[in-house]
Amino acid sequence: MPTWTLHTEFKFDAAHYIDGYDGKCGRMHGHSYKVKMTAKSSKLNPSQYLDTPDMVCDFRELKWAAKDSEKGGFDHGFLNELMPENTTAERIAEFIHKKTQSRIPEGIELTVTVWETETSWVEYTDQDV
Repeated sequence: MPTWTLHTEFKFDAAHYIDGYDGKCGRMHGHSYKVKMTAKSSKLNPSQYLDTPDMVCDFRELKWAAKDSEKGGFDHGFLNELMPENTTAERIAEFIHKKTQSRIPEGIELTVTVWETETSWVEYTDQDV
């Protein structure tokens, strides 16, 4: 079966603190987050911007979190106000995954990787491991 896999990366800067954390991460601080999105599908779909089934999904929908926080993204936002979960890297990746999944066609296998620093990152997918 043919398979297409989209890859895109983007960055955003945001402030946060980890609620209940006993240490410096419990105080407000910021990161320049890097995000990699991988969307895999065995069929092509239309999008909000293209009526014909010629793409896995629109790159615009994968990059929503890179938008300014006042326009629905995370850039230059305060994550504790933008997310209902605690703002660990794991929960940020999970939140981005869930919100992105709601923006793209069904049946796409999505993987989200979030780097909090150059040497610390997390990967999230809802697929069985």
